[in-house]
Amino acid sequence: MADYYDLLGVSRDADPETLKRAYRRMARQYHPDVNKDPGAEDKFKEIGRAYGVLSDPQTRSRYDQFGEAGLGGGGGMPDMGDMGGFADLFETFFSGFGGGASQGGGGGPRRRGPRQGDDLRFDLTISFSEAIAGQEKEVQIRHLETCTTCKGSGAKAGSGPTTCGTCSGAGQVRRATRTPFGSFTQVAACPTCEGTGEVIADPCNACGGQGLQQVRKKLRINIPAGVDTGTRLRVSNEGNAGQRGGPAGDLYVFLTVQSHPQLRRDGITIHSEVTVNYLQAILGDKIEVETVDGPQALDLPAGTQPGAVLNLIGKGVPKLGNPVARGNHLITIKVQLPTKLNGEERNLLEELAGHHSAKGQKHPHKSGLFGGLFGG
Repeated sequence: MADYYDLLGVSRDADPETLKRAYRRMARQYHPDVNKDPGAEDKFKEIGRAYGVLSDPQTRSRYDQFGEAGLGGGGGMPDMGDMGGFADLFETFFSGFGGGASQGGGGGPRRRGPRQGDDLRFDLTISFSEAIAGQEKEVQIRHLETCTTCKGSGAKAGSGPTTCGTCSGAGQVRRATRTPFGSFTQVAACPTCEGTGEVIADPCNACGGQGLQQVRKKLRINIPAGVDTGTRLRVSNEGNAGQRGGPAGDLYVFLTVQSHPQLRRDGITIHSEVTVNYLQAILGDKIEVETVDGPQALDLPAGTQPGAVLNLIGKGVPKLGNPVARGNHLITIKVQLPTKLNGEERNLLEELAGHHSAKGQKHPHKSGLFGGLFGG
């Protein structure tokens, strides 16, 4: 989806009145009752969703911070109170038609009570080792906090909310609309007080009457051992502050774990490969392998076959929530054969092949070399 500000044709610092005018203009242009072009209905829905998000201070703040991902499925077509332009649309499209029917509808006003703050999402990328061992990380977030100047009231010191003069405190306005089906009375949320029945006559200069301010804050996030990509950590009360004394939302940290150049994770099991030469595989050796705990010595048994899997028990990933319990580390052995031999090496191998060839075998170096080393 296109940027919401671009959809409405406004700048990112547009005030609420500018947003409302832009929405009404675009809604009239793309309303499916008048615009029959292909895609007009989808465009109309996108415009509605954009306005629904940007007309609310908290969802707008989330969108400004994180874009579409920060909405978490929220937002959408605004309700009839927010749309505030459909009465104008009806009058524009259907003016001049008569009718005798009259209907009403509506709903109660939204009083100025406590309102819980929104939850926020923060995406954090950590290294492979940090995910295995756990880590405390410092992050910086932007969220809404209660305005320190007005203490969240939205009004200047010494003042407070007053009864809305447009709706006389009812929180609703009524408009008569004439359509081809008759005359209807539309009940909508008051555009002045947004359905609360009250207005801030003398708003706080610091927050513009919202009672909230966007601030940057540093947090220390405790990442437990064993997390993986997609793990979600909840940090209580670090989302947006609530309005009018409501509780704050929570911060959800979504983790992405970087890959490791040598180790691969499957749940709590670690997989890796190690390449040895054919003499090491035949005779056995002590080799060094990379593990989640760093380099570690490993005994390679004599006669190890290509593709063999060695198991380091308890050297895998700690189980999330129970770091004492750990998975295993499975190491697949790859055997590297030489592509060229010098004369001395060839003589030694042919002599060895002769010892392992079948009795009476002619030209053992031709058939007995690899058969003797790997099959005899």
